[in-house]
Amino acid sequence: MSTKHLRAFHFVALAGGFSRAARELGIGQSTLSAQVRHLEAGSGVNLFERNPRGVVLTDKGRVLFEVTSRLFAAEAEARSILRGEGARAGGHLRLAADGAFHPAPILAAMKAERPQLTFALSIGNSEQVIDSIIDHRADVGITARLPTDPRLLVRPMLSMGLGVFVPAGHPWDGLSRISMAQLAGVGFVLRERGSVTRQVFEQNAAEHQIRLGPVIEVSTREGVREMVAAGFGVGVIGDSEFGFDSRLRLLRIVDAHRRICEYAVCLAEHRRLPLVREFLARAVEMSEVAA
Repeated sequence: MSTKHLRAFHFVALAGGFSRAARELGIGQSTLSAQVRHLEAGSGVNLFERNPRGVVLTDKGRVLFEVTSRLFAAEAEARSILRGEGARAGGHLRLAADGAFHPAPILAAMKAERPQLTFALSIGNSEQVIDSIIDHRADVGITARLPTDPRLLVRPMLSMGLGVFVPAGHPWDGLSRISMAQLAGVGFVLRERGSVTRQVFEQNAAEHQIRLGPVIEVSTREGVREMVAAGFGVGVIGDSEFGFDSRLRLLRIVDAHRRICEYAVCLAEHRRLPLVREFLARAVEMSEVAA
């Protein structure tokens, strides 16, 4: 067993297939396959289940992947220490978030300090964000669902009240606040079940014994905005996430006592990596300013 063979296994597991891993590593697929086969043959263990669409880790493969993840995270940390201050101008950060509103100012602040910083931002629901962190597809994440996995380090960021938004010209246009009682029987455009915003809103409705009108489900935040702007119903959002849209009007719900919380997360074993550490520190700093 050699580090070269472990690295080959690790990147195939990350990429979910030999061809994609070979492209990312810049080596031939046959070479990569031979390195993984050598590792499997030497240990007498099958690490992957091969199929036409890629590979899936076996039970032994998943255990080894956790080990190689720690190994190469430590290697990256050592490399960043040895590079010293010269590395502070750049780096690459993979971020998963449940929306772009919260990560954007954090990334802007980091970019100001690191002019050559590059990053990849993937948007998904809270469960997808957590899965991306655990599966090593993202270095850090922002999610509205409090993770319970012991492998994750969690930093509370902020707490938001709830608001509803309506199209310009709606009978509520001109109001800035509304009560839960006024929402009884109203038709809504909401994210799919599993959305934390929807869950918190429905918990508030239940506590106030409010029965909502018909609900249209839309899978993305952008889709919800478009459907509300087109007049299909009322939308729900964390009040600090609304931003600005000339087509829409935000009304804060004055008696929705359950709030939405956002958390910055990473794998605990990656918390000392410079970019991860810096992102978490920025997230906490900006949330304290917002508070």
